[in-house]
Amino acid sequence: MFSIHVDTARSWRGGQNQVLLTVLGLRNRGYRTGLVAHPRGDLYRRASEQMLGPDLFPLAARSDMDLLSAWQFSQLLKKANPDLIHAHDARAVAIASIGRLIAGRSLVPPLVVSRRVDFSVGQNVFSRWKYQQILHFICASSAIQNILVTDGIPHNRTSVVYEGISLEQIENAPPLDLHKEFRFPQGSPVVGNIAALAPHKGQKYLVDAAALVVRAMPETRFLIIGSGELEGPLTRQIRELNLCKHVVLTGFRCDVLSMLKGLDIFAMSSVTEGLGTSILDAMAAGRAVVATRAGGIPETVVDGRTGLLVPTKDHNSLADALLKLLRTPSTRHAFGSAGRERAYTLFSAERMIDETAAIYHAQVGTNPEADNGLNREHH
Repeated sequence: MFSIHVDTARSWRGGQNQVLLTVLGLRNRGYRTGLVAHPRGDLYRRASEQMLGPDLFPLAARSDMDLLSAWQFSQLLKKANPDLIHAHDARAVAIASIGRLIAGRSLVPPLVVSRRVDFSVGQNVFSRWKYQQILHFICASSAIQNILVTDGIPHNRTSVVYEGISLEQIENAPPLDLHKEFRFPQGSPVVGNIAALAPHKGQKYLVDAAALVVRAMPETRFLIIGSGELEGPLTRQIRELNLCKHVVLTGFRCDVLSMLKGLDIFAMSSVTEGLGTSILDAMAAGRAVVATRAGGIPETVVDGRTGLLVPTKDHNSLADALLKLLRTPSTRHAFGSAGRERAYTLFSAERMIDETAAIYHAQVGTNPEADNGLNREHH
């Protein structure tokens, strides 16, 4: 089977990592996979380092209604003749939907979409049309699936496939000495957060919680790892709370897995969250987790067994949970061990790829608009 994957983002976040894991994982299983990505984006750059040959396609979509990009995509469909399109973000859904329309019914492979966000689909005319073109939704969590069904998407057009992580990459990542890297006092506990600096990730609540934690345990240090639009506001908040020695904004880092292994606790302060792949990485690295109950997070963190869950937008509860684990190393270590076992059992990239491939076969086999290309040879 030949699947073409579409992701329009220029930045590198958890979603783009999932795309690359899926594309390469399917290819390793003998499937032909193509990737359409922004030519100046991090996904395209990373894919170009690992995907040789003609199956990496540049496409710089400027908006959902970029008709030039949609036309270019239609020409790609005519040339490549894939069995299935897999769109990985909202703009990709729009470009793929319009491109399929331009290409004509004789060249319309089924459209499958990954849904990684836990909010409702758009209700304007274009959004409703766009989502009608989707044969099947692959939801990163049951929370996302429930939202889609509530929005009117038939349950049989949805499946839950938990996102996966590369356990091999985590195993092979060397631990980083965070105390040496950031000149923290030796022996000080370190709490870390890895996420884009965006409002829905809730780091402002984590900084407020840090102020309470530091008041009770002044030796504690916090690392907020990532980049984004809130860097300025968070920097001001840290300064206003006199936390400059205690809370560090590291910016984007390529060695996040090594940094994870140096943490004592991983904290996730999200207001909305589809699933949270950085939580999965932290669990696989054996870190105890304190997180909010946003979206699909309760499907990853077992409260009281692999970590502690708190309400969203509640810095007091977040601080209380952090202090509880900081004061009880034995509980912290037990949570970390249980989380590692859970990550290895439920959240491997191999399991995600197997389940995704099974959905492809089911959808291509039942799509009324496309011939069954399961046995088609592609050159």
